[in-house]
Amino acid sequence: MPLHFFNTYSRYPEEFQLCDAKNRKIDIYTCGPTVYSRAHVGNFRAYIFEDLLQRHLEARGFKIHRVMNITDVDDKTIRGAREAKVPLQKFTQQFKDAFFEDAEKLRIKRADDCPAATDQRYIEKMISMISALIAKGLAYQADDKSVYFRINKFPNYGKLAHFDLTELRSTGRVKHDEYDKEHIGDFALWKAWDEEDGDVKWDSPWGPGRPGWHIECSAMATALLGDQIDIHCGGVDNIFPHHEAEIAQSEGVTGKQFVRMWLHCAHLLVDGQKMSKSLGNFYTIPDVLAKGYTGREIRYALIRVNYRTQLNFTWDGMKEARESLGRIDDWLQRLREVAGDKKDNPKIDIQLGHEFEEALDDDLNISAALGFLFETIRDTNRAMDQNKLDAKTAVAWLNSWNRINKVLDFESDGAELPEEVAKLAEARAQARLAKDFRKSDELRDKLNALGWEARDTKDGQKITRRAGA
Repeated sequence: MPLHFFNTYSRYPEEFQLCDAKNRKIDIYTCGPTVYSRAHVGNFRAYIFEDLLQRHLEARGFKIHRVMNITDVDDKTIRGAREAKVPLQKFTQQFKDAFFEDAEKLRIKRADDCPAATDQRYIEKMISMISALIAKGLAYQADDKSVYFRINKFPNYGKLAHFDLTELRSTGRVKHDEYDKEHIGDFALWKAWDEEDGDVKWDSPWGPGRPGWHIECSAMATALLGDQIDIHCGGVDNIFPHHEAEIAQSEGVTGKQFVRMWLHCAHLLVDGQKMSKSLGNFYTIPDVLAKGYTGREIRYALIRVNYRTQLNFTWDGMKEARESLGRIDDWLQRLREVAGDKKDNPKIDIQLGHEFEEALDDDLNISAALGFLFETIRDTNRAMDQNKLDAKTAVAWLNSWNRINKVLDFESDGAELPEEVAKLAEARAQARLAKDFRKSDELRDKLNALGWEARDTKDGQKITRRAGA
C-alpha cells in the first residue's frame, strides 16, 4: 500500500513521492523549540507526531535524514535574557538542556542534526540568502536599516495558508516575528540593531543586527538538506507567517520548489480549553511527571489521536493511557509465559497480517492502528483463556509486537518508575537480599498502597502497575 499524507499546501491527501526514490532516502525538516521557556505538553504533541512519522517511515524501509532546528535568537529569547539580566547564550542553554531531557523521557528520537540559529555558519548562510534576495529585487533595506521581503513580488505568497493577498490590506512592513493575517506585510529578514537587543548582534552588509525568525529556518534547512526537502512538519500555528515566509525566502533564492509535502499538527487543548497560565492549565513534562505519571504514559496520551485532530489533554485521559499500557504489559507477560523457552526465537515468523502498518500508511491513522492492536490483544487473551494459543503462535505475536513497538515505543523497560516507587522497590530488593522478609513484606504493602505490585520471579523482582490502579 503506498503512503498517503494530507498535504497542507494542496489541502488534499496525496500519495507520497520521493525526491531520491533510488536510495529510498527521505529528508525531513521539523521546526524545533524556541528556547525562551520550558516546552509544554502542547509543544510535545507536535514532537511526538514527528517521532511517529519518522519511526513509521523507517519501519517501511526508508532512510531518514531529519533536521530539527533550535531557535535561540528571536524577539522572545532576547526579551527573556534581558529580563533575566543574563547573556543570551546562558539564558537559552537552560531551556535547550531541559528540552532534550524532556524529549528523552518521552522516548522521542533525537534528530540527526539539531542546528542552533546562532551558530556562525548559519548566520553566514542567512546573510548570503538575504543578499541573493536583494539582488533579485525580492528584498530591500528600509529607512529603519532593517531588510524586508517584498511579498508582492512573490506570486505564490499566501498559498500555503490559503490567503488571497488581493483581499487582504497590507500594513506595509512587519518587524515582529509573529503576527496574524490582519497585520500582513513585508516581513523582516534582517533586523537592524537597537538598544533593546543589548549585545545580541552580528555584522552584515546592512550594518549590525540580527536575523528575522523566518530566515533562520530557511538557512538551516537548505544548508543541511539541500534546496528541496521531502517533508516539512510543524504545528498549525507555524503555517502563517512562519512557513509561508520560509517558502517565499527559499524559493526566492533557489527558484525551486522548497518542500514537496507539508504536514501540520493540530492544537492541543487542556480540559477543552486553550492552554494558558492564567487558567491554571499550563503543564510542562515535569508537571505531569510530578503527578506520578511516567514518560511512556505521557507518550501514549499524546500519540493516541491522529495528528490533524485536536487532542484534548485531561487527567482522565492520563488514567486511560495508564490503563491501556497496563493491558499491553499484561498481554506481553501472558504471551511470554505461553511461549516459554521459545520466546526469544526470532526465526518463528507466522504471517499475522500488517494491518497496523497499513493503517499508518494512511496519513498516520493511529486510531485505526491502535484499534487493530487492542483487537489483537482481546482475541489472543481469549484464546489464552481457553488454552487455544500454542507456544509457536505466542512467539509469532511477540515477534509481531517487536515490529510494532519499534514504531510506538510503548513497552515498559522496567526502569521507568515514579521516584517514590523506585526507592521503595530498591529498598525491598535490598531487604530480600538481607533476608529481612518482614521488612520486605512491609515494603510490598507500601507499594500496593501506591498502586504497584511487587512479584518475585526467577529473574528477580518485577514491579508492575496493579490492575485498576
